[in-house]
Amino acid sequence: MDKDHFHFESHQPTRKRKNLSKSELVEGVINGDRAILARAITLVESDAVKHKQKAQEVINELLPHTGNSVRIGITGVPGAGKSTFIESMGQYLCNEGHRVAVLAVDPSSQVTGGSILGDKTRMEILSRDPRAFVRPSPSGGTLGGVSRKTRETILLCEAAGFDIILIETIGVGQSEVVVRNMVDFFLLLTLTGAGDELQAMKKGVVEITDAIVIHKADNDNKQRALMEMEEYNQILHYMKPMTPGWTVRAFTASSLLGEGIADLKKVIDQFVEGTKNSGFFEERRKTQLKDWVYSMIREELEQRFFSNSIVQTELPRLEHEVFQGRIIASSAVDEIFKIYEEDKKK
Repeated sequence: MDKDHFHFESHQPTRKRKNLSKSELVEGVINGDRAILARAITLVESDAVKHKQKAQEVINELLPHTGNSVRIGITGVPGAGKSTFIESMGQYLCNEGHRVAVLAVDPSSQVTGGSILGDKTRMEILSRDPRAFVRPSPSGGTLGGVSRKTRETILLCEAAGFDIILIETIGVGQSEVVVRNMVDFFLLLTLTGAGDELQAMKKGVVEITDAIVIHKADNDNKQRALMEMEEYNQILHYMKPMTPGWTVRAFTASSLLGEGIADLKKVIDQFVEGTKNSGFFEERRKTQLKDWVYSMIREELEQRFFSNSIVQTELPRLEHEVFQGRIIASSAVDEIFKIYEEDKKK
């Protein structure tokens, strides 16, 4: 599948493929051309040095057109129906006059070599809506690399006029923290009757969320969902919120019936208005930028260290020494860094 034409073949005329210039990419993104936006994102996702430089130049020119969206992170336990919920919410937002971009952070891609979102059947209705843009996460690379590419993709989507960015986490664990650090509002999607294992998975996420939605609150499950909502709200009452001055609450929703989405949008609007009035919205954006800078420094240092030829030669030897019980791990680390630093002085 050609990622550059993901989900919008039917909306754009067939173009002769060519290497677009920086100015063509910038102009196309600003004009909201989704095909050119997709090609700009592909440029950002590339690990090639020549592409990295060009991508940085494109984003720097687009910076004045960014920052005018609400960034919403959505995570959920397996089976909670994230895709269905995001599609339902995306359709509602589009019908309310918004332009919606759906992105993903997929740490599993470094293991599988691909993203679950690569399946074109996901969010099929939303992906055909000209007011929406659905994009798979970058495949391969580390979680840090995926994070960098997602942050830059957010800026490109904002420059293209998308005023609500929905960022889906695929998988559990570290990805929730990564997404929390790049969004304004963080939502946990759960469901009733989750077993002990799922409850344990949710525990840490609850502490960093701004709202909880008990999904699939329909038919015979509706009453159980309402009861679980009350239980969550009792627990949340005693928890310190991630966002100062904000009361984290639980709600119910049904994508099947289209219920709860409008209420959730009102909650998000209240959150944005309140945090902007208090100054915390802008403060969180600054914190996100700082986190981005430092995460990229760590990523760059790691890349430079492990790509060093002396490190590549000596590290296997030191690993073997540790395996044989001749030295401890901390001694091996000290020695490899001494070797690296001496090599850098040459």
